[in-house]
Amino acid sequence: MKLNDALIERRRPRRRFFFLPALLIAACASAPPQSDAFDSATLRELDAAIEKAIAEKKTPGGVLWIEREDSVYHRAYGNRALVPQVVPNSEDTIYDAASITKVAATAPSIWLLVKQGKVDIDAPVKTYLPEFLDPEITVRHLLTHTSGLRPSLSLAEPWSGYDEGIRRALAEVPRNRPGAIFRYSDINYILLGDIVRRVSGEPLNVFAKKNIFEPLGMKDTEFLPVLSDRIAPTEQTNDDGMLRGVVHDPTARRMGGVAGHAGLFTTAADLARFARAILDDWFPKEMTRVQSPEGVAIRRAGGFDIDSHYARPRGDFPVGSFGHTGWTGGFLWIDPYSRTFYVFLSNRVHPDGRGSVIALQKTVGTLVAQSVRGFDFTNVPAALPKRPGGGVRVVTGGADVQNGIDVLASSNYEQLRGLRIGLITNHTGIDKAGNPTIDLLRSAPGVQLVALFSPEHGIRGTHDEKVSDARDEVAGLPIYSLYGERRKPSPEQIAGLDALVFDIQDIGARFYTYISTLGMAMEALSGTKVKMIVLDRVNPITGVIVEGPTLEGDRDFVGYHDITIRHGMTVGELAKMFREEKKLDVDLTVVQLRGWKREMWQDEAGLPWINTSPNMRSLTEATLYPGIGLMESALSVGRGTPTPFEVVGAPYIDGEVLAREMTALKLPGIAFTPIRFTPDTSNHKGETCGGVKMTITDRNALRAVDVGMAMTTILYRLYPTKFDPQKTQRLLRHRPTLDAIKAGEAVKWDTAAFEERRRRYLLY
Repeated sequence: MKLNDALIERRRPRRRFFFLPALLIAACASAPPQSDAFDSATLRELDAAIEKAIAEKKTPGGVLWIEREDSVYHRAYGNRALVPQVVPNSEDTIYDAASITKVAATAPSIWLLVKQGKVDIDAPVKTYLPEFLDPEITVRHLLTHTSGLRPSLSLAEPWSGYDEGIRRALAEVPRNRPGAIFRYSDINYILLGDIVRRVSGEPLNVFAKKNIFEPLGMKDTEFLPVLSDRIAPTEQTNDDGMLRGVVHDPTARRMGGVAGHAGLFTTAADLARFARAILDDWFPKEMTRVQSPEGVAIRRAGGFDIDSHYARPRGDFPVGSFGHTGWTGGFLWIDPYSRTFYVFLSNRVHPDGRGSVIALQKTVGTLVAQSVRGFDFTNVPAALPKRPGGGVRVVTGGADVQNGIDVLASSNYEQLRGLRIGLITNHTGIDKAGNPTIDLLRSAPGVQLVALFSPEHGIRGTHDEKVSDARDEVAGLPIYSLYGERRKPSPEQIAGLDALVFDIQDIGARFYTYISTLGMAMEALSGTKVKMIVLDRVNPITGVIVEGPTLEGDRDFVGYHDITIRHGMTVGELAKMFREEKKLDVDLTVVQLRGWKREMWQDEAGLPWINTSPNMRSLTEATLYPGIGLMESALSVGRGTPTPFEVVGAPYIDGEVLAREMTALKLPGIAFTPIRFTPDTSNHKGETCGGVKMTITDRNALRAVDVGMAMTTILYRLYPTKFDPQKTQRLLRHRPTLDAIKAGEAVKWDTAAFEERRRRYLLY
């Protein structure tokens, strides 16, 4: 049963007491609730997921609390401690909350002071902290992590004491213009904690206890807890031994255990009281609604996360719900639309810092939402719209690889300082947090961004036709299209520039046109004094697999250079190849990746996915594209369906026969299933097609070009009067391969010569 708008907005009478009846707690602790609020089977699945994470040593244990209206489910899992001895967990375990401190103590303290008229969130920080150096950063910037300050204070040299930590925070200057980008920063909340101290006249721990914890009955929530067996230990350290009741965060530890960004200890039951108070409007609504400055791509509330790459715990809850994570293993999420919340606390860093609950965050959020009965999370009229371009897909693991834009930002934009630059980019030009490169560069100190250039599909990646020049509404800059009347920048457009910067995510296939835009831009700069600076990006389908024939014949926009179909190179490496082999007189700099190994897939690199074009919506599709994309002029490759390049078909194809023929080949890493589908765009629009759905079973073994060529050969044999292999030549560009297909012979090619050329340009 769907809830209507009136019910979504309904508010219960405000509670005066925040304690659940003991009888209800006892009933819920041992088994999933027997009510209409939660699905018992899904809760059992949730229990199993947490227990699996414990078995895999992702965390020693944890405590879960789920609540909707008057229905509650909570329980403890695993162990509280593993060393020096194993201690079973219990629901009253006290955990180090880490960064949950920001939303359970610091942000609500600020908002209570706002409510009292003592703090103005749009006032400069200097109003409350006169020693602070930057005059433009406001309280809002600190709350929403849009100050431009770096992530944390340096611990490279020894220092200690609360006053010294504050002195260092006050001396910080922004790396980007305030209000332009999102950068999660502990320094923001260290400063906010001191604003609470100075405005209220009480340290943060005292103010929060008197005004939040005690009124809400959060009896186990405090900074600097008295040592107790109930406190879960965190990590073994060289200086302090096994931390227990001492804050895990090293900066907060140096500051004496009370800081705005970390230091709080709490229980799941206490955070449940806090979440319940939020739903009952105990705090100003602004604390939980979007407060990010206009034009910032990533949406944050006045403390809570809403829609950043840290929002994994949202799971299947709608955009507009909110929550936060903590480094030590805690996370919570609150959905105002269904009036549901959950809390999960753990000490995943115990005993050696190697645990991880990143994947569990998304799993728990997804299953909690799925367990809620009587609410349609797919249709919430009051929810926020998703970001254009499919949004930034969160990652749940992988290495800490940095693309070129992240490396550039970490160097404080050293390579661009003092330059007037043009930027070739689109919606894929983002940093690891999801900030557009446009916003990063236009707000970088000493960098003058004066023009934008867009590739095929436009600056936002939404067009499937020619694109006209335009103007960026946020940056106020001209956007010159390189997929309209021209394919390369004109002399007039580069006049006055010192450098042209390229930052676009390629997907590793020769005929994906972003690399053609790169090459043609380099041609435009050849012989000029304008530098070419490529912000390198990982090859999402690895840099080790090379397959397909090398291009032969005429060069054009879908065949810019004589490389194989799957080239296994990054855009930075291709830029080096283009310069040398096309003899381009251009001053080239490649800002290299950090931490990438060639065998890594994009998700293994820990980098978020963003749809690179309207029909490239997942890493799976990018993996299949070098082979399946070859056939896109001959039949339907799934454009106009939910899964482009994962299905192939045409009205005349018998899917059962094609699946049987393809399966008989025993191609590694892929399975074929008969399917019928009706595309709503592109080839065979509106026609019911027979064909196959492809499922990748081993992406490292899969050779997508082999799959495409084998399917082309079989289709021509089965349907010689209807399927025209000549149409693959537009992208294939290799006559011997086409001739072999027509003759029904085995398709072979030698990549050795290309790989020998390629070796000279590899950077990693």
